[in-house]
Amino acid sequence: MDIGGYFLYFVYVFSSIFVIVNPIEATMVYVTLTSGLNYQEKNRIYWHTTLVAFTIAILFAVAGDLVLRIFSITVDSLRVAGGVLLFLVAIDMLRGVRQQKKVTEAELQDADHRDDDHREDISVFPLAMPLLTGPGAITTVVVLMGSAGTIVEKGLVILAITMTFVITLFVLRFSEYIDKALGITGIMVLTRIMGLILGAVAVNFVATGAWNLFRAMAGA
Repeated sequence: MDIGGYFLYFVYVFSSIFVIVNPIEATMVYVTLTSGLNYQEKNRIYWHTTLVAFTIAILFAVAGDLVLRIFSITVDSLRVAGGVLLFLVAIDMLRGVRQQKKVTEAELQDADHRDDDHREDISVFPLAMPLLTGPGAITTVVVLMGSAGTIVEKGLVILAITMTFVITLFVLRFSEYIDKALGITGIMVLTRIMGLILGAVAVNFVATGAWNLFRAMAGA
């Protein structure tokens, strides 16, 4: 694969991870849960949230292959299952279903009513997980890492994960400005665009996985 091929591969990997993490839509939940906090508290929360979410994504990217071997699951089987999951998420995004699909109303109320001594816990749950690194994001990084054929491709997946969460850090840092500038309408328009991209990624996952499984069974 030449430089142009690696660049296109990186764009594909980065877009796949970024649209499922979807930090733009996550700003609505973040702003809700951090309303009333001072600058120092918000600063601690968005740093901790991003770091925890990034760590979870990297751990599953690195250890994903081991997990697949432990459960005797092939990458193509996970491609099909993950593609179906991502397609359902994409449908919700296209329909404008908000992040309550990732974070339930009960979880939001629980996080919102914790006392000040435990308020920083929201950076781990529900912000880092499942809001940013839920089942869809975890499945995506495992599939992308498992299907990367070379060291360079695996490095590009790691780079894409890193860039996604660097951008997420800045999005959360300026979440109030983004929320005011875009409003619910603007955020939902971007979410629908991301949902369309995610739907295409999901179809590609299912098609590639199903074709490879068919070839494996036919060869057997």
